[in-house]
Amino acid sequence: MKTVLVCRETDPRETRVALIPDDIKKLIGMGFSFKVVRGAGIKSGVSDAAYEKAGAVLIDKEEQGYDSEIVLRILKPQSADGLKKDTLHLSYLDPFNEKALLKEFAEKGIQAVSLEMIPRTTLAQKMDVQSSQTSLAGYVAVVNAAARLPKILPMMVTPSGTINPARVFIIGVGVAGLQAIATAKRLGARVDAFDTRPVVEEQVKSLGASFVKIDLGEMGQTDQGYAKELTPEQIKKQQEAQAKVCERSNIVITTAKVFGRKAPRLIGKDVIDRMQPGSIIVDMAVSTGGNVEGSRLFEEVVTDNGVIIMSGDYLERQVPFDASKMLSGNFTAFLTHFYNKEQGEFVVNLEDEIMRGCLLTKGGAIIHDRFKEA
Repeated sequence: MKTVLVCRETDPRETRVALIPDDIKKLIGMGFSFKVVRGAGIKSGVSDAAYEKAGAVLIDKEEQGYDSEIVLRILKPQSADGLKKDTLHLSYLDPFNEKALLKEFAEKGIQAVSLEMIPRTTLAQKMDVQSSQTSLAGYVAVVNAAARLPKILPMMVTPSGTINPARVFIIGVGVAGLQAIATAKRLGARVDAFDTRPVVEEQVKSLGASFVKIDLGEMGQTDQGYAKELTPEQIKKQQEAQAKVCERSNIVITTAKVFGRKAPRLIGKDVIDRMQPGSIIVDMAVSTGGNVEGSRLFEEVVTDNGVIIMSGDYLERQVPFDASKMLSGNFTAFLTHFYNKEQGEFVVNLEDEIMRGCLLTKGGAIIHDRFKEA
């Protein structure tokens, strides 16, 4: 396999593109060839001319590229119609909620790779779209909140008096949380952070933030680095302790978005009611149920007491130039890893733990253990 179709995203909210010209040029040098749908990179600041200059063939409609062996897109497709048997299809697939789509891929003999399922291992780090995109989202969350907050973030000493620094509280210290901490600190805020995994305390302190200690009993993380699911008793204890920090914070950013599960409710109305008017909450898990009561996807909510709840999902779309560059790097690393130079072919190698972890359908069946019952 070496002919690759780069799709233009059809969702009007989507601003990113799967591959940028620099990476296409690099992959062409390895033996790949490319078809790119016109306008695919416009929202990311990449012209059609740049793709042509890199060596790609421009096509007017996605369907004109369905003879390709590999299809790259960002968002899950509406269906697998038109794709030929044995096509390798890479995109976000939301596999826990898209059982019908997985079944269709299987029935049509498509080899479907779910970007979300790429293992979070050292070897697969360059392919990890979750990390690359949520890192940018963490940055944007702070910038958006700072722009909406009715005070500045840094301390400022002036002839008129001293302005105290804003207080920022980050709940969840994964990739997004760490970037949010670093960004808030660079902007001069006083930052507190909490995570159910005590192991991240050192990382929080290394960025200059204070780690909020809450004794939840036995805790830890999964083998992929995610926080383990809390019991109802632990969640209640966490909420009570966090409430005190939220009350004194100007910005609260929640990042507890767990793939394949409903997001835990971390901040309820009772806590919001005690927060200062003008305070900002950014909920980065709205699309999976929300960490914050009352949050709405793609909408801003102003509560009766003047607290502003901002939607924090898909924030990487606000910086599509860099988001596309990072996504393109992820796709390029994947294509390079499985490309056999001697054969001049892309090899779907199920003996490789990376491919085994993210390939969901092959040979007319759902092959991934977690989704076989779909």
